[in-house]
Amino acid sequence: MRYLFLLLTAIVVSVFSVPSSAQDKPTPVYFYAWGGNPAINDYIRWAAKELQPEGIQLHHVKVADIAEVVKQLVDGQSNADLVWINGENFHALKAADRLRAVVAELDLDTTLNDDLDWRSDFGEPIEGLEVPWGVGQFYLLTCQSCIAGDQVSANELLEYAAQHPGRMTYPKPPEFHGTTFLKSLLLSLSEQDTAFRQPVDAVDAEKLTAPLWTYLDELQPLLWQGGENFPSSAAQQLNWFANQQLDIALSFNPNEVKTLVNQARVPQGTKRVTLGEGAITNSHYLAVPTTSQHAEAAQRVIRFFLSETAQRKKADLSGWGDPTVLDLELADMPPLLPVATEFHASWQSYLEQQWQQRYPR
Repeated sequence: MRYLFLLLTAIVVSVFSVPSSAQDKPTPVYFYAWGGNPAINDYIRWAAKELQPEGIQLHHVKVADIAEVVKQLVDGQSNADLVWINGENFHALKAADRLRAVVAELDLDTTLNDDLDWRSDFGEPIEGLEVPWGVGQFYLLTCQSCIAGDQVSANELLEYAAQHPGRMTYPKPPEFHGTTFLKSLLLSLSEQDTAFRQPVDAVDAEKLTAPLWTYLDELQPLLWQGGENFPSSAAQQLNWFANQQLDIALSFNPNEVKTLVNQARVPQGTKRVTLGEGAITNSHYLAVPTTSQHAEAAQRVIRFFLSETAQRKKADLSGWGDPTVLDLELADMPPLLPVATEFHASWQSYLEQQWQQRYPR
């Protein structure tokens, strides 16, 4: 009997001596985010390790195109707790009432950089439904001797293509970089930039875009493989540029030139050049779907991602190098490029549909 009493006592003591952190299972947060950049994937893995002591298990669900996840969310068929979005995807989720209001709960206004105009996403007020995570600016990566200066007009680019046939291309729309390339050409070819900030059905879109299609008809045969094929992504185009198959690549990270050179992924002389007088600029965002099963934990992940520690790590030029959205002074950061305002979101699908009708491949 005494033996049984001692055994039961030992069992009770062992159960209650287990640390609470070992008893509590970590809360999973399924983070749906683009998985096409190794440096970004490394950063998210770092964040996942940092969040473990807080009882959060961050799962990076890598996607090739977040638009597919957006469709699932609109249909109520996704387990996403946190999504990385901007532009037309934000519009789709907002219109479908699939996003939780998170900005007010996080109380971020005092820490975010107001110079970034983050309260509007592709012309649509965010109304607290998403939180800025980083900054995107569209520009060309090119070799030191290819293009003189730090700006090139659409017509100058066409002249270069005529002199160097087969050395240029762009990702096939609706790939995001490819569509933004079309927008940048359109801005350079037109003086009607304010019209592009309006919904596409509020202006004469056919007249406004006519110079772009005339331009592309001339550019098409001068492209890589005579315009018969296109890279599937900006990452694929970057690889061809790095292998010196092309003279130009595309980027949406204003610091990427430095990070790529630091990592010896592109030649030392690689430089950034804006197409037109400014770089189309926007923020990219984090949002919590209304269907999230772990919404509170997802907001804690956002709070961590927007901490000074995480933002400094994200901006580190030896890694991702994505500019901070906080009001921070960071050493050795390249200055942001001159800003060109992003188009209204409705132009995205309009340009993609028009391009696909004209250049079916």
